[in-house]
Amino acid sequence: MSVREGSLEAPTRHPVAWKTPDFWNELLLEAELERIFDICHGCRRCVSLCNAFPTLFDLIDESSTGEIDGVAKSDYAKVVDQCYLCDVCYLTKCPYVPPHPWNLDFPHVMLRAKAIQFKKGSPTEFRDGVLSSTDRNGKLATIPVVVEIVNKVNHMPAFRKQLENHLGVDAQAWVPEFARKPFLPNAKVSAPHPVIDGGRTKGKVAVYSTCYINYNEPGIGHDLLKVLDHNKIPYQVVQKVACCGMPKLELGDLDAVEELKNKNIPPLAALARDGWTIVTPIPSCTLMFKQELPLLFPEDQDVQAVKQAMRDPFEYLVNRQKDGLLKTDYSVELGKVSYHVACHLRVQNVGQKTREMLASVPGTQVHTVERCSGHAGTWGVKKEFHQTSLKIGRPAFRQLTEHPGGSPDWIASDCQLAGRHIEEGLGDKAKDKIAHPLTLMARAYGL
Repeated sequence: MSVREGSLEAPTRHPVAWKTPDFWNELLLEAELERIFDICHGCRRCVSLCNAFPTLFDLIDESSTGEIDGVAKSDYAKVVDQCYLCDVCYLTKCPYVPPHPWNLDFPHVMLRAKAIQFKKGSPTEFRDGVLSSTDRNGKLATIPVVVEIVNKVNHMPAFRKQLENHLGVDAQAWVPEFARKPFLPNAKVSAPHPVIDGGRTKGKVAVYSTCYINYNEPGIGHDLLKVLDHNKIPYQVVQKVACCGMPKLELGDLDAVEELKNKNIPPLAALARDGWTIVTPIPSCTLMFKQELPLLFPEDQDVQAVKQAMRDPFEYLVNRQKDGLLKTDYSVELGKVSYHVACHLRVQNVGQKTREMLASVPGTQVHTVERCSGHAGTWGVKKEFHQTSLKIGRPAFRQLTEHPGGSPDWIASDCQLAGRHIEEGLGDKAKDKIAHPLTLMARAYGL
């Protein structure tokens, strides 16, 4: 076994070989889990990231041998259940990721275990399937009249208790309201601005709206369009698309991921090849197209084309600014902004572009927090995980209130679900302070 020190080379990612028989072989999976858990046990660098690692280390420490060979194979699932595929361990902590010869990819081994577990079925599969069908839920819940009923009952304690008892959604967890007017049918058509390419940026933008923006908080999408229009960047909103697939990926439902890929990729690839930069206002969706789909379908050239065209909105805006093509005619100071870097943005490895953009607004002091909020998509609303999700987020909640300039005027996260989870964790301390960074940019421009 190699003893070479890790973290000496840039991490690389191997494709996920989920189309091969070995991927689904449970004995081979158990052997790989044992190998990786043993390495993690000897390192323990990731103990503070989430609950997967403390769960693993407790199992080892409480075993008869104090080593991984003392842990029952059936208990490995307890570790898998605690992982929500944030990818932070791989990109920011682990010294043994490829190209290190130990080849440790904790998140993708967890994905493999989740996929096998999903194929076998579980007692919570109905609940998990409902929660992960974000596009279907949005279409049903935003039907006129239905949306009013859904939003009302979601605030009724008696209904939420029934939802907890029968579906397993924690009665105290924040759940999003549904918009009366979804984003897609109400998005403003772009003005006919000329296409001006820069050295770093294309001059036209396609917006993949995401389920959350379309059905829950369309105002964020409208703010993005306002910022693009103010900077005379022609755009189009991509129509007839489905969920990016991240909720299904986190569940291990890889067949559903492929079905959604087959719906989304053809129109997005056509835009990519026509010279459009594609942006998504939610980091998890951006990461899905930038990383997860390319690793699941490495031979699909359309998937690779979309990967090359995909950008985080602030990654695009900062590069546009560096091209000298972004307006700086800000009319509103933002004051003290506590900014939370979402995990799925951190692991895109593009730097803190949102912080850089917000800090360029005069009269703005940005306090940055790089800690997991604990929400993790659908994971954090489940009854068995909700209290753990709040515990994971507690350091981030506290740090966001500790702005060097005093009490923050705004608390922002690129992941609005993380923002709402932070709002739940802080209670009155966050009242009327949660705003997406795109909304803050529109505000700074006076739009």
